[in-house]
Amino acid sequence: MKFIVQLIISTLAVLITAYLLPGVQIEGNNFFIALKVAAVLAFLNAIIKPIMIVLTIPITIVTLGFFLLAINAFIILLASRLVDGFHVDGFWWALLFSLILSVVTSILESVKKRDEQ
Repeated sequence: MKFIVQLIISTLAVLITAYLLPGVQIEGNNFFIALKVAAVLAFLNAIIKPIMIVLTIPITIVTLGFFLLAINAFIILLASRLVDGFHVDGFWWALLFSLILSVVTSILESVKKRDEQ
């Protein structure tokens, strides 16, 4: 149940973030495409991201951790290639999508926690 709630929060965050950014499109603002994007991002963040982090430790250390932002952008770009109906116009839009998605997700999770109390 917890996973489903988290997936719905991520889906809403994807929809809101795509609405805010002109360089990111979800065809027809479709909830089910956003749900696919959220599920693919969860999978990529669980499987691919840790591998990328380990392989890029030297670059991450030299850049004082800022390369992790690039890894997040690459994960977003990979998701846009995997999910039909989700399009990101380039690396910089993916980076901005990643940052705003984190903020929107945090806001939605704080609202959920407030409602639980």
